[in-house]
Amino acid sequence: MSTPVSQIPGFPPGFPFPFPPSTPTIGALVPMSGPAGGGNLVLIVGSGLANASSVTFGGTPASILFQDPIGLLIIVTAPAHAAGTVPVVVTNAGGTSAPAMYTYLAPVGPVVLSLLPTSGPTTGGTPFTIVGSNLAGASVTFNGVAATGVVVDPTGTIVTGVTPAGTAGNVPVVVTTPAGSATVAGGFTYVAPPPPVAVSLVPVTGPTTGGTPFVLVGSNLAGASVTFNGVAATGVVVDPSGTIVTGVTPAGTAGNVPVVVTTPAGSATVAGGFTYVAAPPVAVSLLPTSGSSAGGTLFTITGSNLAGASVTFNGVAATGVVVDPSGTIVTGVTPAGTVGNVPVVVTTPGGSTTVAGGFNYV
Repeated sequence: MSTPVSQIPGFPPGFPFPFPPSTPTIGALVPMSGPAGGGNLVLIVGSGLANASSVTFGGTPASILFQDPIGLLIIVTAPAHAAGTVPVVVTNAGGTSAPAMYTYLAPVGPVVLSLLPTSGPTTGGTPFTIVGSNLAGASVTFNGVAATGVVVDPTGTIVTGVTPAGTAGNVPVVVTTPAGSATVAGGFTYVAPPPPVAVSLVPVTGPTTGGTPFVLVGSNLAGASVTFNGVAATGVVVDPSGTIVTGVTPAGTAGNVPVVVTTPAGSATVAGGFTYVAAPPVAVSLLPTSGSSAGGTLFTITGSNLAGASVTFNGVAATGVVVDPSGTIVTGVTPAGTVGNVPVVVTTPGGSTTVAGGFNYV
């Protein structure tokens, strides 16, 4: 607040000033223009400005921050106003000043000078930098899709961000601020990542039970998944260079099956595929080891890889053969046979094996 003239040091309280207050006069405004949003400081220089009760810009009150007691200057914060030239007047007990003219400037639209880089993958995620001017408050779109992580430096000349995903080809890039929009010359070119290439698979065979570790070598394999006859491999890992994929085969049916590598850019089939081989059966024990030559003896064979097994006693098929789901136990009934020891053979899609000790017909 200013000090009333009657209270200036040297004058006793209540001392009547001998002259009536003079009408305020504005000599100059510094600066004479400012943004339409207001908020900037304006220095009013003149005479008779002491004890101003109001300062208005185009009729809108300004905030008085300081006025000297002599009445030579006032500092105010300009209020917001539409673009154009408006009168500024000061009012105090002496009256209202003649207007001084102040010009509100319309916001200046963004100007874009450069975009780096000018291309990137269709998956997005490319950090970019836009250089220009009047970029405060900017947002950026690529073909109408908003970029993420957009930051404008305090000078309003640099915008950084990250490209969104897009369709392959050249797309418009638009920078938008409260004052307008600007299109980046040349736009941005989305480049589709190259499709995967599968060069080799090792090994090329493995058991139908799956669980075979494999290595697939090629290029452009980032983000790959692998299927064997349409069934996904497990534990798939791609090295940082995108040239090597490792994993474990799923279970499959005996025979050759297609192996397909799929990335966001497409799919590739491994030449030669993968051949599932049924594991050969292993027979550990037979109980009982003897029975009537008339047949009809219930038997149990234990071992491994017995899925799909059939059993013969001296070349004659056993009946009622059943294999448990784990492929480790086979049960059945002996056929009739000649008295004596005979070979017992277990046969699966993976091969055949002879039970040690055979079977004694009695």
